[in-house]
Amino acid sequence: VQLQASGGGLVQAGGSLRLSCAASGRTFSSNAMGWFRQAPGKEREFVAAISWSGGKTYYADSVKGRFTISRDNAKNTVYLQMNSLKPEDTAVYYCAADKRLYYSGSGSYYSYWTSYDYWGQGTQVTVSS
Repeated sequence: VQLQASGGGLVQAGGSLRLSCAASGRTFSSNAMGWFRQAPGKEREFVAAISWSGGKTYYADSVKGRFTISRDNAKNTVYLQMNSLKPEDTAVYYCAADKRLYYSGSGSYYSYWTSYDYWGQGTQVTVSS
């Protein structure tokens, strides 16, 4: 089971990036997925989560209105569209999957990194001012 995050890079403030998280080894179409980020010297921080069906999405207040999480279950892939990027968005971004099948937790539940069982390797996002 592997989650492969990609799409990171260097972008100027105000720009956009689209992160992808491709799953292999098994399908994650029945699992909630999330994105977290970690900046140097800081703790891992919740960014966004999406239910297994895609019908519910959750966002950290710091990214609400700028980031959009989505999924394509046919491609076993989750996306994070990031617009209006700010220097404070600079971090390594990780995708993660909840091992529970067809489970619909609360937004609070999905904001905790301990709710996830599978993690990708991370992709660096750097936003210059």
